[in-house]
Amino acid sequence: MTQPLRVLTGITTSGTPHLGNYVGAIRPAVRASLAAGTESFYFLADYHALIKVGEPARVQRSTLEIAASWLAAGLDPQRVTFYRQSDITEIPELTWLLTCVTGKGLLNRAHAYKAAVDHNATGGRDADDGVTAGLFMYPVLMGADILMFNAHRVPVGRDQIQHIEMARDMAASFNHLYGEYFVLPEAAIEESVATLPGLDGRKMSKSYDNTIALFAPREQLRKLINGVLTDSRTPGQAKDTEGSALFQIYQAFASPAETAALRQAYADGIAWSEAKQLLFERIDREVAPMRDTYQSLIDHPGRIEEILHAGAVKARKLSLPFMARLREAVGLRDLRTQPGAAVAKAVKAALPVFKQYRERDGRFYFKLVDAQGRLLLQSAGFDAPKDAAQGIAQLRRMGSAALSDAPATLRLADGVSAAEIATALLQLTNAAA
Repeated sequence: MTQPLRVLTGITTSGTPHLGNYVGAIRPAVRASLAAGTESFYFLADYHALIKVGEPARVQRSTLEIAASWLAAGLDPQRVTFYRQSDITEIPELTWLLTCVTGKGLLNRAHAYKAAVDHNATGGRDADDGVTAGLFMYPVLMGADILMFNAHRVPVGRDQIQHIEMARDMAASFNHLYGEYFVLPEAAIEESVATLPGLDGRKMSKSYDNTIALFAPREQLRKLINGVLTDSRTPGQAKDTEGSALFQIYQAFASPAETAALRQAYADGIAWSEAKQLLFERIDREVAPMRDTYQSLIDHPGRIEEILHAGAVKARKLSLPFMARLREAVGLRDLRTQPGAAVAKAVKAALPVFKQYRERDGRFYFKLVDAQGRLLLQSAGFDAPKDAAQGIAQLRRMGSAALSDAPATLRLADGVSAAEIATALLQLTNAAA
């Protein structure tokens, strides 16, 4: 029997859900959960919130609000596995197992960590000033979230692709050392999902303080929409849809016919007050039926707690036995049980490995790392995955001689000699013989 496609999505419990969260994550995920042949996992990433938030009450409140938002938007806990990250005790255990096979160099290249280091450098501070081990290890925890349930696809924005590639690296490293336990996940980029502008025209984000709360009371919603930034053009003057936050938000909720009608109204010189009223009415028409359900859940947190508890029980039917297998694989075993000939598995000799991946610039790369995950060789970017694969094949075929043939597309890591590359490639050749 073919295993269903497993899709996993998480949302960090660090704030109140806003319209951007709804359009970009909640609504498309709820729709995707209805697809046939798909096994969906949705979780509240409260461990991740601890990296960003130092207020316990805020983490708790956000967990309540986000859970209520997903459920009010139509997520069916009977159809999917809906759980709180911290209820799955196997996840931090898996995080440690993955930590032990993940090279520090890989984590050094994580975008969030590099951004923090660069920010410190700009301010003339120590590189790691204010950088917690939690921020540095964030990609490993995310890898454990994904690999615990062997998700095939993880819907993410382009800025999160690197985390999926890092999870693949961790899975490949573990599999290389202990056997094939993990599926290598794929990032699912939703190109059609809208990114909403906020009140000031920038991307709607809690960090910019420009959000419109998803389930704000009706009059508060009206007030917030009336605060959306517009230009100084008066009624009767034609207005541009390009760059208009009002128009972009409307388009994310409206049908094609409704969007076309507003586009024409812009050309005809609609007053900004009238455009804001149309936007308010269109959003409220979609959100209002969910608002009562949301408020009822908020008022009865015990109902949400029961749903999350049931989801954790469902999830742990998978995570408990899987973690038992992983503990056995790495040698965390009952001392009374000695592996017999029938179950003993020869430990594979540690070998270098090629890893092919896609970066957020859309180009394809590969690298050669040693058995401990240390970077040996890094390629330049290729336009297509087959070009990267051909580069790997050439190295396998020609050995270190390929370095002189393609100096512009291959770079030795700092402190690595051509002799080390030659040795690594020879190891791979001998192992394949």
